[in-house]
Amino acid sequence: MTGWKGEQLLFRERVMAFAVYWLGRLADMPRQIRQYVAAGMDAMLCVVAVWIALSLRVGEWELFTPPVLFLALAGLIFWFPIAWRCGIYLSIIRFSGGRTMMGLAVAVAILVIPMTALFMIVVIPGVPRTMGLLHPIIFLALLCVSRLLIRFALVDILHRAHGVRDLRRVLIYGAGRAGRQLSLSLRHEPHMQVLGYIDDDERLNGQRIDGIQVYSPNRLDWVIQTLAIDEVLVGLPRISRARRREIIAALQNFHVQVRVLPNVGKILDGEVSVNDLRAVQIEDLLGRDSVAPNALLLSRNVAEKTVLVSGAGGSIGSELCRQILALRPRKLVLLEQSEFALYIINEELLELARELDMDADAIVPELGNVADKQSAMRMYMRWKPETVFHAAAYKHVPLVEANPVAGLRNNVFGTLHSCQAAEAAGVGTFILISTDKAVRPTNIMGASKRVCELILQARAAQTSSTVFAMVRFGNVLGSSGSVVPRFLAQIKAGGPVTLTDREITRYFMTIPEAAQLVIQAGAMAHGGEVFVLDMGEPVRIADLAASMVRLSGLTVRDASNLDGDIEIREVGMRPGEKLYEELLIGEQPQATTHQRIIRANETMIPWPQLLAECDMLHLQLDAGDAAEAIATLRRLVPEYAPPVPRAEVPRAAAG
Repeated sequence: MTGWKGEQLLFRERVMAFAVYWLGRLADMPRQIRQYVAAGMDAMLCVVAVWIALSLRVGEWELFTPPVLFLALAGLIFWFPIAWRCGIYLSIIRFSGGRTMMGLAVAVAILVIPMTALFMIVVIPGVPRTMGLLHPIIFLALLCVSRLLIRFALVDILHRAHGVRDLRRVLIYGAGRAGRQLSLSLRHEPHMQVLGYIDDDERLNGQRIDGIQVYSPNRLDWVIQTLAIDEVLVGLPRISRARRREIIAALQNFHVQVRVLPNVGKILDGEVSVNDLRAVQIEDLLGRDSVAPNALLLSRNVAEKTVLVSGAGGSIGSELCRQILALRPRKLVLLEQSEFALYIINEELLELARELDMDADAIVPELGNVADKQSAMRMYMRWKPETVFHAAAYKHVPLVEANPVAGLRNNVFGTLHSCQAAEAAGVGTFILISTDKAVRPTNIMGASKRVCELILQARAAQTSSTVFAMVRFGNVLGSSGSVVPRFLAQIKAGGPVTLTDREITRYFMTIPEAAQLVIQAGAMAHGGEVFVLDMGEPVRIADLAASMVRLSGLTVRDASNLDGDIEIREVGMRPGEKLYEELLIGEQPQATTHQRIIRANETMIPWPQLLAECDMLHLQLDAGDAAEAIATLRRLVPEYAPPVPRAEVPRAAAG
């Protein structure tokens, strides 16, 4: 018996190998040849439909009688012009679906007209007049069945045979319209097999959608383990960010890769495909549901005004430019010292201007360095902007720490010269983009940004005609130098993921939200305010790294899991880095009219004293005297305190 079963299994394997070989040959044929093959197959089906229809009608099986030949000839003569006109052979049969069947039905419905008219006018012995209707109906059934069989052969047999070794078992979270469209799209993916849906609607629990089981989220653990799921696709593009975070957090507990479907527009168009999926981004874990912006605040300092953005090619500067252009300024001046960064943002904004039907002349790229006083004055006087967003700064902590002269010159004097040029040019509102690292700074970059804040506070106290204000916030997701892209690259390379200290925490905010809040905060300014953005709760960087590893479908290698995929390695604090960041120096911040923006109460230095120190700092930087420049920086920012390396701190104190 065992031998007979073995021979039977061997026979099936040989038949499958034979079928796969010839199906592969068919699939690899040139497109035109495959169209001829499809047309020949349809011609045979047309003749078979004649045999079946005539036999059913007259009650006798006829093959090559004159009525059969006449009917077959008439059907073929009428069918191919109609099929060509309806584009039947332009469809790729292996992707046949509901629309393909509808196209066939329309073409056959048209075929009914000449066939019925012919047999109403011409009387053929042995050919009932009802054949003009009966033959097309049977022909349509054969056409649809043939398309489904070919699709099954080419997709479910051939593709699975080729992709069986790396077949990924997929679970779709969401059995709504988007999830169903995604499931249909995955039928054409040879390496992916949908084994189930997860849906919050208890009414769907236990039901089947196109043969695929729907499960409750309460059974998520059982489903993933029992079905050996490799990947979970979140097909819920309309849910809130908070709900998406909950789902992703639940999926982190399993060794599965997670991807999400973010695009709502394509769902409305019914065009969802696997190409629309993206890996889980850090915004999905940390981002908050956005607060509807105040349209009046957004437009107040931007619409129909000349706006200048310094550092226009940076992470924040470029997003400010995108949002400002959408608010339709009269002119947008892009000020940037990096030629490449200026080129990239200018090209992007020109394309955006075309989409918004705006004049390209409204965008002005200016290559220049505001740390040079004459250059800053020349550009401000040339364009006389009404609103300025000063985002130009060196911000990478270790680089500025290693290059204090260049860092102080760019940050401090870029701001000072911009303020002076703004007043000379009659700028209405000047907004400084600051950082949480300016609060009790432990590095030169943060201390230099605190000096920038002091400059604006001092100028505002001089009853300047220009309204000076600053907006302070923490890390933005996806900015240059952010840990997120570095972690992603390290995970892709197989690890290890490196972080400076497992106890480090940081605030995070998405770039679009930060830019939108900056524009609104600037509109609330009256002079001298330090606006602080609500960043939410701080996040442990070690937890962030672990989440990113798990959401990539991998496991963390540590003492409790020596066989894990990716190690998270602590490499020590970088120069000037501290464990946590703060947003406020003073106490008792005041609320504003916007729930995500508060106003800080900070100390300041009178302008004459500050200007004298800045003049001294300028001389020290010209001389290249970094030690004296840092000494001046300490006088300006007495709370500046470089951290003591943790190795020199007792363990109890370090915690």
